[in-house]
Amino acid sequence: MIVVAGEALIDLVPRGTGALAALQPALGGGPYNTAVALGRLGSPAAFCSRVSYDAFGEALLDRLRETGVDVSSVQRGAEPTTLAVATVGADGSAAYSFYVDGTADRLFTAPSALPPGTRAVSFGTCSLVLEPGASAYEELMRAAAAQGVFTALDPNIRAGLIPDADAYRARFKSWLPSVSLLKLSEEDAQWLGGTPQEWLAAGPAAVVITRGGDGLTAFTAGGEYAVPGERVEVVDTIGAGDTVNAALLHGLAARGALSTQALAALGPEGWTGLLGFAARAAAVTCSRAGAEPPYAHELEG
Repeated sequence: MIVVAGEALIDLVPRGTGALAALQPALGGGPYNTAVALGRLGSPAAFCSRVSYDAFGEALLDRLRETGVDVSSVQRGAEPTTLAVATVGADGSAAYSFYVDGTADRLFTAPSALPPGTRAVSFGTCSLVLEPGASAYEELMRAAAAQGVFTALDPNIRAGLIPDADAYRARFKSWLPSVSLLKLSEEDAQWLGGTPQEWLAAGPAAVVITRGGDGLTAFTAGGEYAVPGERVEVVDTIGAGDTVNAALLHGLAARGALSTQALAALGPEGWTGLLGFAARAAAVTCSRAGAEPPYAHELEG
């Protein structure tokens, strides 16, 4: 079981051009997209979050169930669902503004235990910024690491939600001793202001940096490995990084490498295969509108 902990929300995606283009609701949130992608790839997965009882919340849970994701660890609340309004650039890149005051996912509380059979837990995005839930997710991360559970982190920076950048950067560094795999975009790495070597020294067994169409690079104590991006006609990039998260975790599980020791032991062939699989999965997501990660059969061969 791979557990994904974090927010589920509604992306409002423009269907047209201009400031007043019609907005199409879409199910989203970085951790939520990762859980859906894991389910589509065929990994046993569970979602750990707090979701509203409103219609958006019900739709979010319905999709998880349809994808085969275990929702027994999802907490519920009467507060509304978080909304993220997307703006898609000419190159397909997405930027967001958020409506988060008083929403359900902010009130997440750390569970007393992870689901039975948990082999890995993935964290990231808004859930590690917005209090009081951020402290609860942090508590869960540290507890999982202390129990020897493989932990993955994708900070997925949303600068508009971070009131004190320096405080967040310091908090990010405090998480690293509890992280097995750190994945982040090139833009996130620049915003955080560190280097893969510095982050590796702080705790993770591997750091993976995504570079959009230019591919992915993994940094480990044993070496540096890179693959090019898969060429595709980009519709938008919504959910591409989340798909990479899921593909990395799925691929590591398939290789029996969901442990710090096994991750550190992956050689050039293992890393090249893993990163290539993640690049193909992200390309499929970019080829269609919204966060629509691939199914396993779409990546065969």
